[in-house]
Amino acid sequence: MSTVADPAVGTTSADGFVVPARPDGPSFGRQVSALVRRNLFHIRRQPENLADVTIQPVMFVLLFAYVFGGAIAVAGGVNYREWLLPGIMAQTMAFSSFVVASGLCNDLNKGIIDRFRSLPIQRASILIARSASSLIHSSIGVVVMSLTGLIVGWRIRSNLLDALLGYVVLVGFGFVMIWIGIVVGSRLKTIEAVNGVMFTTTFPITFLANTFAPPESMPDWLRVFAEWNPLSSVVQAMRELWGNAPAVGPEAALPLQYPLLSSLLWVVGLTVLIAPIAIRAFDARTRD
Repeated sequence: MSTVADPAVGTTSADGFVVPARPDGPSFGRQVSALVRRNLFHIRRQPENLADVTIQPVMFVLLFAYVFGGAIAVAGGVNYREWLLPGIMAQTMAFSSFVVASGLCNDLNKGIIDRFRSLPIQRASILIARSASSLIHSSIGVVVMSLTGLIVGWRIRSNLLDALLGYVVLVGFGFVMIWIGIVVGSRLKTIEAVNGVMFTTTFPITFLANTFAPPESMPDWLRVFAEWNPLSSVVQAMRELWGNAPAVGPEAALPLQYPLLSSLLWVVGLTVLIAPIAIRAFDARTRD
């Protein structure tokens, strides 16, 4: 990537990132919006980057709804397809950490972050823009899955406020996963290492939860892990808010008995814990 400088215009990169020529640089909001456009520009040029939030989730919906759904029983006579959709949506949002980690690692390896540092922009704008573009990327998948769910029989059976709150919980969980992606993308040096670590950790965790099967069917030691998995609280909160499943019984772990409160606590607590680590990791990598 090359840059050209024009005193009358500013600095323009090959990726379309433009910084107007002014003594104090653009405002923070303009920095973030320009970087978000730059990140999304790659999706427009390479639509296959959307496969992880379009083709893959639809494939999971169809496989579990029609192939495995008949063999998985849900207590209370709940429609498995309705029970399934919140779990797949949460899994897709968890995979947003893949996008952040690989995109950030790629920018660091190609020297793009170093070039950004030579421009009059704040370092925080790079992370915020990466987070925002990742949420937009994952939200496309949520829209695709919602439409697919309507086709296979999924419905939101609650009021508008609860429906929106369910999506807010989902996006909040995605926000946490973004910080995890920033840590991994900053710490690891190659895309191969990033993909290997993210796959071997995130993928099993999304299955060791209540995403695709009720924890009651699991061995006792595994059920404890599944019920205390933050993903399980998020999924249960979405199911209850959307009217896709009743509240769990008293034998379930505490987080699943109060899933909405637990989800909010998980989101806030994990963000407070992981965000400073991510910022320090990014700062250390960009100062090397």
